[in-house]
Amino acid sequence: MTLPDQVIQFFRSQNFVIASTIDENGMVHSSCKGAVRIDENGTVYLFDLYKGRTHKNLEKNPNISITAVDEHKFNGWCLKGSAKIITKQELDPGLLADWKKKIARRIMHRLLKNIHGEKGHPRHPEAQFPKPEYLIEMKVREIVNLTPSNLKK
Repeated sequence: MTLPDQVIQFFRSQNFVIASTIDENGMVHSSCKGAVRIDENGTVYLFDLYKGRTHKNLEKNPNISITAVDEHKFNGWCLKGSAKIITKQELDPGLLADWKKKIARRIMHRLLKNIHGEKGHPRHPEAQFPKPEYLIEMKVREIVNLTPSNLKK
């Protein structure tokens, strides 16, 4: 599936997304993930810092959705598709380098907000992140525009 440039740019501007998977009881599990790269061919790469519920769910059921919203602009997107788990040993070093750059940008953004007097987390959580445990490679099959219909241009 080819992703529209508008969707690609929106996800590239996000610091994180909400990834939703389905557990063994058919219940939705949602967690925050860092979107590292999104390609126009419909592939999204997400790093997971922990091998927890998301990993367990994807091993049994590859269906996944990722959601991001911009509260200020009152818009958002949900991408639905299937995931493949990429182990640490199989990682593309370029993706890991992209992740490190994204984390550095998040730290800088937090520092600038702190300088401007915006209250936030007293520490810099991004600087304390562990290294990613694995990569989620998602193939998008469906795009859902979350913008209310009366606000769409």
